[in-house]
This record gives sequence, C-alpha cells and structure tokens, in this order.
Amino acid sequence: MLGPVRAWSGSQEVRLGPQQRQAVLAVLLLGGGSQVPVHELVDAVWGEDPPASAVGSVRSHVYRLRRLLDPSLIRSVGDGYLIEVSPRTLDLAAFQESLARAASARARGDAKAAALILREALALWQGPALAGIRGEYAEVRRTRLEKLRMSALETGLAAELDLGAHTEAVAELTELVAAHPLDERFREMLMLALYRSGRQAEALAAYRQAQSLLADELGVDPGPALRSMYERIVRADTALMLTAPSPVDDTTHGQAATHAQPAGPTGTGPTETGPTGTGPTGTGPTETGPAEPVPQPSASPRVPVPAQLPSGLPVFVGRQDALERAERLLSRVTDASPAASTVVISAIAGMAGVGKTTFAVHWARRIADRFPDGRLFLDLRGFDPTGTPVPPERALRMVLEAFGVPPQTLPQDVEALGARYRTLLAGRRVLLLLDNARDAEQIRPLLPGASGSLVIVTSRNRLSGLIARDGAQPIHLDVLSVAEARDLLARRLGHERVAAEPEAVEEIVERCARLPLALAVLAARAVTRPAFPLAALVDELRDSQGSLEAFTDTDAAADVRAVFSWSYQALTPPAARLFRLLAVHPGPDVSPRAAASLAGLTVPVTRRLLTELTQANLVDEPAPGRFASHDLLRAYATELAEAVDDPEDLRAARHRMFGHYLHSACAAAEPALLIRHRITLTPLSEGVRPEEFVRSEERASAWFATEQAVLLAAVRQAGATGFDHHTWQLAWAIEHHLGGRGMWRELDITLHTAMAAARRLGDPTAEAHVLRGLGQAERYAGRVKEARAYLEQAIEMFREAGDMTALAESHRQLGGVLERQGELEAALHHAELCVELLPDTPENGRLRAWARNGVGWFHALLGRYEEALRHCWAALALAQEYGDDFTAAPILDSIGYAHHHLGQYAEAIATYEGALARYRRAGGVLWYESEFLTHIGDSQLGAGRPDAARAAWTEALDILERLEHPDAESVRAKLRRLG
Repeated sequence: MLGPVRAWSGSQEVRLGPQQRQAVLAVLLLGGGSQVPVHELVDAVWGEDPPASAVGSVRSHVYRLRRLLDPSLIRSVGDGYLIEVSPRTLDLAAFQESLARAASARARGDAKAAALILREALALWQGPALAGIRGEYAEVRRTRLEKLRMSALETGLAAELDLGAHTEAVAELTELVAAHPLDERFREMLMLALYRSGRQAEALAAYRQAQSLLADELGVDPGPALRSMYERIVRADTALMLTAPSPVDDTTHGQAATHAQPAGPTGTGPTETGPTGTGPTGTGPTETGPAEPVPQPSASPRVPVPAQLPSGLPVFVGRQDALERAERLLSRVTDASPAASTVVISAIAGMAGVGKTTFAVHWARRIADRFPDGRLFLDLRGFDPTGTPVPPERALRMVLEAFGVPPQTLPQDVEALGARYRTLLAGRRVLLLLDNARDAEQIRPLLPGASGSLVIVTSRNRLSGLIARDGAQPIHLDVLSVAEARDLLARRLGHERVAAEPEAVEEIVERCARLPLALAVLAARAVTRPAFPLAALVDELRDSQGSLEAFTDTDAAADVRAVFSWSYQALTPPAARLFRLLAVHPGPDVSPRAAASLAGLTVPVTRRLLTELTQANLVDEPAPGRFASHDLLRAYATELAEAVDDPEDLRAARHRMFGHYLHSACAAAEPALLIRHRITLTPLSEGVRPEEFVRSEERASAWFATEQAVLLAAVRQAGATGFDHHTWQLAWAIEHHLGGRGMWRELDITLHTAMAAARRLGDPTAEAHVLRGLGQAERYAGRVKEARAYLEQAIEMFREAGDMTALAESHRQLGGVLERQGELEAALHHAELCVELLPDTPENGRLRAWARNGVGWFHALLGRYEEALRHCWAALALAQEYGDDFTAAPILDSIGYAHHHLGQYAEAIATYEGALARYRRAGGVLWYESEFLTHIGDSQLGAGRPDAARAAWTEALDILERLEHPDAESVRAKLRRLG
C-alpha cells in the first residue's frame, strides 16, 4: 500500500491485474478489518458516475482476488466484504504499529528508540501511497497517508536532533526544505541543525530565504516559531545547544528525570507526545499511572493552579483515529487569537462500557502541559446509580474553590456564579474535563466565556444540543477493533499467556463483542486465576448462553449489566419498551418502518423513540435509516424483555414483525414472482407498516439488497419460534432474490427451513410450493437431476390439490430442466401442458406469455425456427400488454436465437442486446444474464466479429465464475477455441 499496490502469496508476488481490481483490494485493506459495503466500493472505484455493471464488476473483482490470494482472506459480511490484516501482512498496518511504538518510546523519554523505530517505519515506503490507482477516493487517502508520513518524518528528525545528530540531519533537512519550501517546521529544524553544526550564517540565510518566499507566495511573514528560532540564533542563545542528559532517578520508575532533558528543536525540552501517539481504549478498574505534569502557570502566581486529572491507564490501546481527531481539535485552541470569543468543546460520546472516561483522561494527560493555568476534573454523575446529577451551581462552586476563591465570598445565584466563573477564567488557558454529563443543560453553565481553554465532555448521550447550539465537536467512540481487543488482553494478561491460547483469545474477543468493559472484566477474572487456562473462561462464556452472567462483578462500576442499566433507567417508558422489543428482532439491523411494525406504533412516533435511544447510545445508526445494538446490549434487552414484558405481548410483536417482512418482500418481489397471487398470505396484524414500492423496481431491488441478512434471519427465527405459516411464505417470497444472486447455500437452507415448517403444518399445498422452489433453485445451480426430482414431486402434489395455476407453472419449470438433460421433445411436451392447463384468467396474463415463449423456445431448439417465431411473437404481444420487461426479455432471447439459426445475425444481435437491457432493468437473475451474453457472443462470431464475441463471452464467464456455476466450462471452451 505504501507505494504501488502489490501483493505476495508466500514469497511469490501475485499479479493483481487491472487498476480497478487493485483499487477494490486497496479499499478493503483501508477498511482496517471493518466491513466495507459494496456501494462504498463502487463509489471508491468509479466515483459519482459508476456504470450500470459496477456492482457486478466489484463482486467479480473480489472473486478474482480470492482466487489470486487466499480464498479465506476476503470475507463476505452482509452486503459487503472485509479483510482482517496485521502488521505482519500489510505494510500500512506495520507502519501504523511502528508509529504507536515510537510514540510510546517518546512518552517514556526514550528518544533513541523512537528515532530508530521511525526510521524503520519510513523505510517501508516505496513511493507515493496507492501509486497507480486513480480517482478522488484514492487521492484523498493518498494525501492523508502522505501527511502521516511527513508527520512521522518530522517527529523522527526532531528525535534525532535531540540525540545530537544535527550534522547528519543537515543534508536530509536541506532536501526536505527544497521539496516543501513553505513548510516552516522543516526549515526551523534545518536552522537549528545548522546552528548546532557551527554554521550560524547559513542558518540565518535559511530564515531570510523563507521570509522572502512567504512574502512572495503568500504575502505573509514567517510564523512565531520560525521567528523565535531566528531571534535566538541572532543572539546566540546557549539554550539551543545540547546539554548532557541527567542520570536516571530511581524514584521516576525508570523514566528520565525532567530537570535536565536535552533541548528540543525550539529549546523547550522534550514534547509530551507526538502526532502519532496512541492511547487506551479499555475501561475497568483504574490503575495507577505516572503523576500528572504540573507546568508553571502563566497567570498570577497568587492564584492556585488546579491539577486534578486522574491517573491514566497504563494498558491503554488503540483509538488512533479518535486521538488524531482530538489533536486536530486541539490546534484550534493553540491557534486561537486573543480576540477570539469562542471556547473549544469536545463532546466524547459512546455506549456504556466503551471507554469514554479512559480515553478522555488519557487525551487530557497527553495535552496537560499546554494548559498551564489549570487542569480540572469534574464527575457530573449524569448516569450514576448512587446519586443525582451534580447541579450546575454546585459544579461552578467546585471550580471556583479549586482556584482558591473563598467559598464564603461566592454568590448564591447561579447566574452570578457563572459570571464570576467566566471572569476568573478570562485570559487563562485551562483544561476542563467534565465526565459523565447528563445533558447539554448540565454543561452549558460551565462553558468558559473566552478562547484559550478546552472543555472535554464525556456522556452516554450524544449531546446534540451542545453540538448544534454551542459548536461542540463530537468524537464518537465505538468498540475496539479485533486487533485492539487482542492487544488489550495481551497487555493485561501478558503476551505469553495470550499467545499460548490464540483460539481461546479469539473467542473471548468475539463473545465480549470487543466492548472494552467486558474485556476488562474477563481479563480481571483471568488475572486473579493465573493457573487457569483461558479456555476455562471461554467455557464460562459459552455456559452463559448469550446472557450477561459471565460479566457480573461485585463492583457495580465493573458489572456490565449494572453499567447498562444506568443508561436504560434514564429512558422514557415508550423508549424503554422499544429498546426491549428490539431484542425480539432477528437483526443485524432494523429500519424505522420495521421497528414501527414491531412495536405497533406509527412511523413518526417510532422515529422519535429511535432518536432517543440513539442519543442514549443504546442503539446506533451505522448507516442512514438503519439501527442496531451492540451484541451485549441486545443480550441485556433480551433479559429485560423476558423479565418485564408479557409473553403474549412479545409473541404479538413477533407476529407483527414477521408480517411486516412477509408483505414487504412480496411487494418488492412482484415483478419477478410470477405466481405471487397463487398463495394466500397470512393476514396483516393491526399496527403493521409494510414497505410500499409503487412499481419502483429499482427501489424494490435496493430494499432486498439492504434487508437481505434480516430476511434470512427472519426465516430462521420464524421457524424456531413456531410461526410456520410466515416461515414457508417468507421463504417463497425471497426465493427469486437469493437465486438471482447465486446465493445457492443460503437458498438451500432457507427452503429446507420452509419445508420443515410446511410439514409441521401438514399442508401439502405449502409443501408443493416449497418443492417447486427447491426444483428451481437446483436448476439455477446446475444440479438438474435433483431439480427434476423436486419438480416431479411438486407436480403430483399440485395435481392432487387441484391448484391448476401452480401445476401449470411447475410443468413449465420442469421443461427447462428437461432441456438441460437434452430431452427436448419431452421439454416441449411439458411446455405445451403448461399452456393447456393454465386457467385463462386476467391475472395469469404474464404466465401465459411465459408459457407460449416456452413452446416457441423448444421448437427453436428442435430446429423449427419459423414455428418458434410464431409462438414467440404471440408471447411478446402478451408481455407488451403488461409493459413487463422481466417477461419480455427471455421472449426476445428466444426470438434472437431463432434469427441466429436462420443466419440473420444482425437481427439476432439487436434482439439479444434488447433482451439483456430489459432484463437488467428488471433486476433479473444473473445466471440468465450470462445466457443472454453467451448468445450475443455466438451471433457476433457468426457475423464475423471475433473481438466482440470474446468481449461478450468474457463477461458471461465472469458472471458464471462468480456464481461458481457449472456452465462456466462451456463458455471457457468457446474462448479457448477462439484463441
């Protein structure tokens, strides 16, 4: 990634292929182990104007990448993919891990180690990141990574200057200044390196060059840091020269004493942290850390300087993105002019147990020395079970008293207290950490009135009012990545113990759902039982069967259930009910309309309740209009639902939910489900709000793609909870969607779940519909022997039940299977039976068109092309009465086939291409698309255009390989013969 995108399998470099495939791989790798939805991959590769085939191309590239690399490397997750990487397998991950190690070394005062690590990290770069990949997405990421590289280079050079390598640094800094002439930081370091090397005149000349360049290019003077360096060199400031480091003081626990450090590039001593530092993500019992630095105040010495920040957590891991965002926010404080009137506020939010306080304290301690007039910490107890939230007037008094104001002199009125508070902080640089805030109203009186100070707020609420009205900058903390979760366990339990049981560690991470508090509780339990294997903890987690029993603790602050309860108890009763009912939903996420059906409420009311749950961080919105809960929160909601709600109420909620998905899926599938009206759907319950598509095939297709994982889970849950009618009918409704996307395994599981439900009901008609579905599914997959057996059973059962429409449709589908077996006369017979048996009713108009086309198609296969055209033109007239592209497309394919074999290649190509365009517009089955493309290639070759034939067959082969379909070999053979 740090250069051209390249990959190796073992020691052998892999040829990744075209730039678009490299881009797909790069986007997945930049996902950092998180799911990347297909639509994001499309946006990243093609930008705002992707081709119609973009989604198919992405899936094809993923398929090829799996074949080129390790098939298990890229995992399908929902409607997307993910790759989990480590510093051992990805240069970017290794680079980021090195930056974290370097920051750790600098934090403990080991400049030499930091410099060496950063040099090793920079050596990983082989050119511009993502070189060769075009487009806005790649350019944005390339720019971001280049900034990270420059930051690492700057930090490494600063460390080397601290170590006395000024002579060696001059050449490199000279090149950097030439390459980045407007970057004042590199020029400042060059001036210092020249001065320390005895080249004072050259150092001053470098400044004058910058002064001239900045004036000409930007019309500005050099910044204060560069000016200060110039002035100090002019007066030969001896503090710029290196001094010998002090001996280590045993009382500092192995860290260098702070009273005689080497001067940094600006002569101010070592910086507390660098731009690439990392920090903790864990929660749990606080452990003692190093004492907070207490710099000299810039305000009057008669005023006390509060230094109240709690100790940090030594095992803090990860949170690099959040720390980088926080660092950018801090620059607004540093850069604020004296005339500025705003204070910078950071609102850190996240679910209970995600590590908000730990992160806030870690960040505050990193930057404490930038606020010389005081660092204050207030626990506002917004979600504290042991007491009420701290009122603003009490918080104001605590701050004023911390600055030495006698309590007897403070006014009683809250507004007067606020005025006194703002007056005291005016002109001071103060850091105020407000932990566990209830809402914006509790915080607002504590905001300073002028710039120069930083307010850090943590809350389980998202504090949207503080963001909208007061300009707070949000930082949302999510659960840890898998790598960070492993790191947390390794740091708490020791790397050797974790390395000894990798499978147990993976399961602990998974069952803790990467929540820092849960991981901390399990780690604490393991620490107190050092002789127990970690597998024993895994057994406890398994025995808890998805509940929170394994995460209990005598200390409420470390008890996951208790911590969750503090957020739940703050909800309004309607929101609390919805939170419990969402545990009934099969997941992984839910739309507002489905949630409304689940709760039996209107959609506007449900949206307001979902907003309340989101604000409380009990529900997240990972994508617009999609709401989900963390796995452990779902377990907590399940416990509450079982304890609080009447079982009949929960069953009614399930009935509404399954009804929602059944009727929504049938509405979305209307263009493709030819016999949709041949079954009687389970009636809707009161309060269900199914989706409405109003003949929008594009919206219906998008709904299926979004709800795919939910629909599969709903079939499983309906079958497991006794909703057998919903089970088989919902499976019937989504059958075409699954088959069309080549999801053979999912379709097989879904239909067998439906079969079990139909047999429990003792309903032969339901069983026959499932058998017909299984026959079609096996045909899609190319398993024609099994398909024939299923369809023959379905025909017998439909005949006994007297369902003539379903019987006719089954004969038509059996004809397609017999065609695959080479029994063309028998296939024609079943197609004619379909025409004969089909009731002549208006609702069967589309089926009649399909039936007539089947007869025409088999005549064409038997060489009776004029007879075939007669039947097919009649079928097309029927389809056009309905304006039905889905039905018209295969009819046009049959007509094209007849033209081809009559030697009318131009007519055949035009007809095939029209069929393909209509079929894609209707959202048809991918396998049929490959058939159309294969036929186009045949006619192009017949017309003497081998290149056009190759292009069509290659596209067909890509689809078939993606579907792992057996027809792929016949298309490969065509391509081989073409040469």
